[in-house]
Amino acid sequence: MPDTLDPLDAQLVAALKVNARLPVARLARTLGCARSTVQLRLKALEARGVLTGYTVSLARPDAGRRIHAIVLVAIESKREDEVVKALARRHEIDRIYSVSGRYDLCAMLSTESTQELDAVIDRMRAVKGVNETFSTILLSAKLERPA
Repeated sequence: MPDTLDPLDAQLVAALKVNARLPVARLARTLGCARSTVQLRLKALEARGVLTGYTVSLARPDAGRRIHAIVLVAIESKREDEVVKALARRHEIDRIYSVSGRYDLCAMLSTESTQELDAVIDRMRAVKGVNETFSTILLSAKLERPA
């Protein structure tokens, strides 16, 4: 988010992050300003490219039955591009982040079973340039917000 947001715009964006479907009248009440102010601010934020869209979050019926995990990966730094490309080919890996600390990458995985998760992690370890992995299974979501 650009650093040039004034306090009202920042509050508006924060409210939309929690619920992008809030009506303009409710946003105005929450922010303590007029509906027309919210409408003008929204149009200005869209025009500046701060807001690029509004989203609806759909529940996936199978989401609760899937195994979700985080796998931290230590790699040889000169092989990062190769490792990321190899990991990105795995359909079970939803996201890959660069991280600081002991590990270099964080991969977010989703599989049908713990056996499949185990096999995916084994394949990740076999990628040339991967030195070490550390994994943890996600048990339940306590808070989920759209990005």
